[in-house]
Amino acid sequence: MTSTTPLRQTAAWAALEAHQASLAGQHLRGLFAADPTRGTRLTAEAAGIYLDYSKNLVTDETMALLVALAEETGVEARRDAMFAGEAINNTEGRAVLHTALRMPRGYASLPTRVAGVSEIHGVLDKMAAFAERVRSGEWKGYTGKPIRNVVNLGIGGSDLGPAMAYEALRPYSRRDMVFRFVSNVDGSDFAEATRDLDPEETLFIVASKTFTTIETMTNANTARDWLLEKLCDKIAIAAHFVAVSTNAVEVARFGIDTDNMFGFWDWVGGRYSLTSAIGLSLMLAIGPDHFGELLDGFHAMDEHFRTAPIAENLPMLLGLLGLWYSNFHGAETQAVLPYDQYLNKLTAYLQQLDMESNGKSVDRDGRRLDYNTGPVVFGQPGTNGQHAFYQLIHQGTRLIPCDFIGCCQTQNPLNVHHDLLMANLFAQTRALAFGKTAEEVAGEEKDAELVPHRVFEGNRPTNTILVDRLTPQALGALIALYEHKVFTQGAVWGINSFDQWGVQLGKVLATELGEVFSGKAKAALDSSTEALVARYLSRKG
Repeated sequence: MTSTTPLRQTAAWAALEAHQASLAGQHLRGLFAADPTRGTRLTAEAAGIYLDYSKNLVTDETMALLVALAEETGVEARRDAMFAGEAINNTEGRAVLHTALRMPRGYASLPTRVAGVSEIHGVLDKMAAFAERVRSGEWKGYTGKPIRNVVNLGIGGSDLGPAMAYEALRPYSRRDMVFRFVSNVDGSDFAEATRDLDPEETLFIVASKTFTTIETMTNANTARDWLLEKLCDKIAIAAHFVAVSTNAVEVARFGIDTDNMFGFWDWVGGRYSLTSAIGLSLMLAIGPDHFGELLDGFHAMDEHFRTAPIAENLPMLLGLLGLWYSNFHGAETQAVLPYDQYLNKLTAYLQQLDMESNGKSVDRDGRRLDYNTGPVVFGQPGTNGQHAFYQLIHQGTRLIPCDFIGCCQTQNPLNVHHDLLMANLFAQTRALAFGKTAEEVAGEEKDAELVPHRVFEGNRPTNTILVDRLTPQALGALIALYEHKVFTQGAVWGINSFDQWGVQLGKVLATELGEVFSGKAKAALDSSTEALVARYLSRKG
């Protein structure tokens, strides 16, 4: 249940509103000039991740008031309830125990009273044994050929997580194997993913908890047809398909041997499922040992989040800073800008994590909110984004807080590439913070009419997040950092970050329209949809 005091009526909220007004006219130039230690003092480090939050529009008083807000809204108590296995997902009556998925074997704090938790390492062991059979060539396709291609069929969390992590950890993957990820119900996605593959050497992983997800099962049925077109024997399905699911009846009906079904639990939300059996495709790519290192990174950040004081807690600091801009500065977006090509899918992954979790307009008791919740998350890898949307961040009218993510060491030390990449990262955060004044521009620009166009106001907030090297362990810690950041914000806002009812209505209506398309049913439609359907059916050819 939420606090009986509405958020905007808490003492901490009122204090932050008054404080924000008192900061009018403050500039990061002045804050840094007044405190030579600011750049090293407003930092935090844990689980191999270094956070510099000195280029934020905050003072020591701001941070103290944000900590007070977290305390007054019970963030720590809600965190503890999550780790204890309480049913904090109140609208679905479920515990939220993705953190248990990465706990070491025999971990003392394992909430064993929650059904299924004791089986976690049993599933991991089964995944590891299967991965070794495939990677070694022991697992053979129907015609006796080893598996060279793995195609993951999923949607949402069962696609975004494995696909993102595979891209991030390519240097640790089997380069003699092909890994593809199909999620879109658009047939072009499947067609392009399989165009150059040999069915005799291809393994499909069908990732669907219920084995009824319409997009995933449409692709799975197409994959089965694609396979049988060449192999012509339904017995072949068992050698070329495995399932990540909990629905043994539907898995068997599809033709998959249920011995090759990898299960998980209802307390594993889709967007938090990478470290469950949903990560099977990733384990096949990087191997069980590297997958174990990924879990270690997740767990290290979990433990930091569970035990560190708010003022030193990286996820809580990130969450509170984001809340500061969303609720007290009117910011509606959050840019996540990884300066590492291997993290090219990270922002898309974080879009689901953040926007599906905290895109809510009522609190946990169903009361309408009178403040903003989750931001719009966007971004792409640097330096590409610098030539796309940074203009708006630097000189536009909107305040857009940014997270810059970089690695001190590169996986590919080519010439001066990495130095240039990191120089761009640091230069961007510096330019956003301090800008360039009209006086500075006038000193180098002879045409006075151009001066206003070349002025950079600065005072644009950024966080800089650094890891030494993008290893499996570092990736795990980085993902967990953002998971718990989202949790922190949801706890302050008093919302349920672990349901996603907003995705359901569109699915229901799409199913109804599918029946209309096939002629199996009629539906009462609005005039716009009726006209669009008629046009489509008359022209689909």
